[in-house]
Amino acid sequence: MTDGQKRVNIKYGIDVGVVLKADQSSGRLSYGKVQKILTNSPTHPHGIKVRLNTGEVGRVKEIL
Repeated sequence: MTDGQKRVNIKYGIDVGVVLKADQSSGRLSYGKVQKILTNSPTHPHGIKVRLNTGEVGRVKEIL
């Protein structure tokens, strides 16, 4: 299980790399700071869903 799959590892304001819904097929990462954590469960196999400070929503693939 990677860090991005555990909600406990995600904190407001940290820098993360996420895959946006539109980029799921390519796996392209977008980077930003966590504004809001949208996944309620403690873990998620595809990564915790967050909203970045840019307003983009995606699943965390890496924590910077």
